[in-house]
Amino acid sequence: MDLTHLLLSLVLIFAGAKILGELAGRIGQPAVLGEMAAGVILGVGVLKVVNPQAEILVLLADVGVIILLFEAGVATDLKELLAAGWRSLAVACIGVVVPFAGGYLIAAALGYNSLVAVFLGAMLTATSVGLTVRVLSDLGKIGTREAKIILGAAVADDIIGLVILAVVRDLGLTGDIQALKIIKIGAMAVGFFAAAIILGGVFAKQLVQLVEKMRVRGALIVAAVAFALLWALAAAVAGSAAIVGAFAAGLALGRTHKAEVIARDLRPVAFIFTPIFFVTVGAAVDVRYLNPFNPANHPVIAVAAILIVVAVAGKLCAGLGAVGKGINAPAVGIGMAPRGEVGLIFADVGRRAGIVSPDLFAAVIIVIAFTTFMTPPLLKFALLERPPRTPLVVWLFEPARKSIQRMLRPRRDRKSNEAHPR
Repeated sequence: MDLTHLLLSLVLIFAGAKILGELAGRIGQPAVLGEMAAGVILGVGVLKVVNPQAEILVLLADVGVIILLFEAGVATDLKELLAAGWRSLAVACIGVVVPFAGGYLIAAALGYNSLVAVFLGAMLTATSVGLTVRVLSDLGKIGTREAKIILGAAVADDIIGLVILAVVRDLGLTGDIQALKIIKIGAMAVGFFAAAIILGGVFAKQLVQLVEKMRVRGALIVAAVAFALLWALAAAVAGSAAIVGAFAAGLALGRTHKAEVIARDLRPVAFIFTPIFFVTVGAAVDVRYLNPFNPANHPVIAVAAILIVVAVAGKLCAGLGAVGKGINAPAVGIGMAPRGEVGLIFADVGRRAGIVSPDLFAAVIIVIAFTTFMTPPLLKFALLERPPRTPLVVWLFEPARKSIQRMLRPRRDRKSNEAHPR
């Protein structure tokens, strides 16, 4: 991709994200849903003007999710996160075991070989915490107990996911599982996160003290973002996920007396980078496979429908691990449901290793897309303090119906209402 194509892609991404994000907000849904819809329109399935596989866009999207998790870490109280530790671990374990077992058994029942069954089970364990964090942030729920449990579970899920991904990759490339390598990956991931929190707290305080002595404009936010990128780099080098390092960096800076200032100054940075991530996730969805009038799509849609049921049910079961008075367990389960970019990584590993056929790959992409797009409206519904008594489908489209009614109302009626408010 040359500079001309990059600039055009970024213009389309930013414009599409804000326009459809605004429309999503107007009908009562989180803006991130509109951003992903913009990706679907601009991506491989419709206009084909944004290539989600372009290396530069992939890298910018990775930076976007790093910034997103860093922002979540700054807004998270470490003590409350650790207090939710055992619940988070229970949610993560259930959210891995149940979907994996369900995916494996369904694949075996459909006649797939053991390698494909392991891959499908592994793919269903994935969780895209970036999407959930964005929805919680949009709804002003990032400080709730449910958010703490989801974030803690996401860290554990990432560590477990790294181990599972290593297993799938080894199976696909060698047909054998290297137990020593799996143990090493798991130990390094756990060790890094613990070390990142401890060392990060020490370095974060020193960094803030140093920046306070500087007079150059923007020193604090630049130093904070650099700190997050450094921790993300350290996580990647250590064999963990970069977003784990970014989240740990946010937790460290969130304990300093400049946490509120960093959170405020970080928002404009997030406004630029995070839409790139969500639009590129949507751009990878090929809606042509969803056409029921094409007989060639029927097997793909059938397999995808079965896997979607297993995928959603498995993560809803994970919410059962969030036991406790006043905890919204369904919201926790829904928050763990989106597969997003993590699911795409699993799918890409399966495709490159030759584990999945093109039609099964299409079914997997449909599962990832469905679980990703369903999460924002369902999570909003689950977090309402007083859920409406109307059916869910009616509630989802009620704001849109009211908006259309207001637009279609005769001008004379509108002026009368404005002149004589009730």
